[in-house]
Amino acid sequence: MRSTGIVRRLDEMGRIVLPAELRRTMGLRERENMEIFTEGGAIILKKYSPACIFCEKGTDVILFKGKFICARCLELLRAAQDAPEK
Repeated sequence: MRSTGIVRRLDEMGRIVLPAELRRTMGLRERENMEIFTEGGAIILKKYSPACIFCEKGTDVILFKGKFICARCLELLRAAQDAPEK
């Protein structure tokens, strides 16, 4: 992790503002969803990217019944559904 040299104060509601230059550098747009992680004593913000609930890959995902699933896992599920029962 490297320091940006940027310091911000939390407001009364616990919010911080990410500077415009940092948002531009990181490719963040207004109202972009952010994911929050913790690691040791650090809080990590990451641009939200949906991932498949089965394989956790973030490419080629669709929303199915409120869950994200990739095309490969969807294909495997369809094949399993079509397979004869033993």
